[in-house]
Amino acid sequence: MLKTFLRSLWFHPLLLLFWITIGSVLRFTNLTLKSPWTDEFATIVFSLGNSYQTLPLDQSISLSTLLQPLEFNPQSGASAVIHHLFTEDHHPPLYFVLANWWMRLFSFGLQAFDGTSLQDSDLVIWGMRSLPALFGIVSIPLIYGLSWVGFRSRLVAQLAAAIMAVSPYGVFLAQEARHYTLAILWVMASLCCLVIAIQHLQRQTVLPIWISLSWVVVNCLGIATHYFFLLTLCAEAMVLLGLWGLAKIYPSRPSPIRRIGAVAAGSAMGGLVWLPVWLSSYDAQMTEWIISSNDGSWAWTKPIFQALAAWITMLSLLPVESSSLIVVIASGLVMLVFLIWLLPILYRYLKIQLNHPKTGLVTGVLGSFLISAIALFFGITYCLGTDLTRGARYSFVYFPAVIVLVAAALAVSNRHPSTANPTNNSSPRRPNTIALVLLMGFLSSITVVSNLGYQKYYRPDLLVPIIEQQSSVPILIATTHNTLVQTGEMMGLAWAFQQKADQKLSSLNPQFLLAHQDQIQCQQTTCPAAITLKQTIDDLSSTLDLWLVNFNATVEELPNCSAENSVNNLISVDGYQAQVYHCLDPQHSAVSYQPSAVSR
Repeated sequence: MLKTFLRSLWFHPLLLLFWITIGSVLRFTNLTLKSPWTDEFATIVFSLGNSYQTLPLDQSISLSTLLQPLEFNPQSGASAVIHHLFTEDHHPPLYFVLANWWMRLFSFGLQAFDGTSLQDSDLVIWGMRSLPALFGIVSIPLIYGLSWVGFRSRLVAQLAAAIMAVSPYGVFLAQEARHYTLAILWVMASLCCLVIAIQHLQRQTVLPIWISLSWVVVNCLGIATHYFFLLTLCAEAMVLLGLWGLAKIYPSRPSPIRRIGAVAAGSAMGGLVWLPVWLSSYDAQMTEWIISSNDGSWAWTKPIFQALAAWITMLSLLPVESSSLIVVIASGLVMLVFLIWLLPILYRYLKIQLNHPKTGLVTGVLGSFLISAIALFFGITYCLGTDLTRGARYSFVYFPAVIVLVAAALAVSNRHPSTANPTNNSSPRRPNTIALVLLMGFLSSITVVSNLGYQKYYRPDLLVPIIEQQSSVPILIATTHNTLVQTGEMMGLAWAFQQKADQKLSSLNPQFLLAHQDQIQCQQTTCPAAITLKQTIDDLSSTLDLWLVNFNATVEELPNCSAENSVNNLISVDGYQAQVYHCLDPQHSAVSYQPSAVSR
């Protein structure tokens, strides 16, 4: 009876639905557990049609004022989104417009079902993260389709869907209020068109017009979602040129190549449309963090290890960011053993797929695409000095190809090489390898959703308790402001304080100062931010604790303020460096400051 069910028409749809369910649960688990960070705040602000420019600079502002751009404004539509995005940021607008529509629908749903208004910051974060989570769920059936188109094997397609469902890298991207999961959908759709095109070229048939038009539309939408999608298109072009040069696709008539050329021309035009927009909105200071560092003789090895870290997490990520050193070491060792065990298996059985007449072409195409994309990453990193490997999220450019190739290898991993048939849809004899890979992926995804892996770059949830512990008087948190990045850093702290206030865990209501200066770092004694800070302290004229957080300006001795006299004066947590000063009201400056008992 079991064999009958396995062969029934309902088996594969139900199995795919099972993977979709698993992937959905993982992507929506603890969706608001991690504190939002500066890039997510940018997504939220612009997607709501709001602006950073409404925030006052060079003066103390309240917590509610700092969080005001995160409030839902039903009057701000797509036109406001595009306007603020083009004048204040450097990303294409497609995802942000879709997020604006999604938040309107989300707000309407809340009001229709329970009358809740979309003003709670936690609801806003959940709403914004739910859209990429949904796109992440859509990627599961879509990669099933890509694998089926390429290999015509339900086994490969089911394995690809399963791996995508439990991939820790995929779950990480799906829980970020960013545009990467939408970009991944366009990558898969474009790769699907690429595979179909090469199959037509191999058969000496003309690519159907609807496929050609769909490919152009997908490529244009991909560029309108993220400019790095251009790397996907460049890698695809390198594959086509390489296969043509090797005479793998050498049509006897030119019409198939002309259709591909028309697709390339249409995609190029779709990309060039954004060139003036990008040039007018590009701010070098916004991307300075990605510039390659030449510090140290071993600096050239950093991109290699950064890329390896991203690749590994596509399949496995145990709690290597745990606070327990024993857990970190054990997790690292298990991941290393898993990798050493798995890589030879993948290599051995991908060779079988590559040498098989039915699967060799698509395996070579996806493998060549993957190698080309990685070569582009390292070429840009080492030749242009822009380290694309610093952001693991940028690997979305080739992530789907990795999943499909791993699935193709696992499809034959448990069969004897001499009898393995890559297109055989029957179940493998010994599912040990498949089970271990899926189990590792599932446990790794649990690691991600539990905040033990792929933690945010900024951890205000670690700094806020320290501030609460050391301060018992009014608080002023000051930072140097250069771009919206610094605003996002302070929004993270404000959001953490607001969370505690909503939960009745804290009554602190700090003030914030965004002291603007055009230079990111200023070592002079007359730094604009330092002058603004001194003036603000004078204007407040009250007893307070001054917290300098990521304050990149030289500060002379502040009148009536003294630095905390302890070895922990400079506090460093993920993304934040803080220093506390105790400031007295000038009228009571003769009275020595008595820190709270908690801070002693």
